[in-house]
Amino acid sequence: MSKRLQGRIALVTGASRGIGRAVAKRFAAEGAEVICVARTQGGLEELDDEISAAGGKAVLCPLNLREFDKIDQVAAALYERFGRLDILVGNAGDIGGGLAPIGHVDQKHFQEAFDVNVTANYRLIRAFAPLLKLSETGRAIFVTAGAAQANQPYWGVYAAGKAALESIVLTWAAEIANISSTKVNLIDPGTVATRMRTIAFPGEDQTILRQPDDVAASFVALAEAGCQRHGEIVTID
Repeated sequence: MSKRLQGRIALVTGASRGIGRAVAKRFAAEGAEVICVARTQGGLEELDDEISAAGGKAVLCPLNLREFDKIDQVAAALYERFGRLDILVGNAGDIGGGLAPIGHVDQKHFQEAFDVNVTANYRLIRAFAPLLKLSETGRAIFVTAGAAQANQPYWGVYAAGKAALESIVLTWAAEIANISSTKVNLIDPGTVATRMRTIAFPGEDQTILRQPDDVAASFVALAEAGCQRHGEIVTID
């Protein structure tokens, strides 16, 4: 029986833990060769062990996405090795040091959050759009959050970053709608038990929350060659 992502080349950022880790494992289980991008070498090696033990294929890419020029270098290396990219998942995120009133947010944390949530994803688009175009069925998926439109107290920096990301991604989708076979979408996974969630709500019982593995299937659906959704924000109920 053919797997849903058989033979496809996928890149997932923030792959060493949380949603990114779950998506990378699920993509590999569905037959994709997954380029796993994260800052944490140890986490990537553990992920590689799990994917390999399950019979999947992974390529480890230790990378701090704030080193923007290195994103271009990764794109060049992937072109040399594979000649294309079929799936791009921009999952890595930053909560800016935690929740705080806007006027109390440290400049360093503000910049870090925007570097990861906005600038890094813009650089991913700039670097990998040509490789996605070389695929007959390129798919790009970026992770957003309901906070982008909620205007909740203390979430301002994270929310602003996700709102900017939504604007950039949806604009890109509109620009290529009639000239490319690449399909571009955002996905809002809702409340999920992740490290970022722990930073925001340190006393919360994460065992009662939706787990990263529970949302991975929705990423597969958007990554499939047959998916025709484009320019949407897909919310996981």
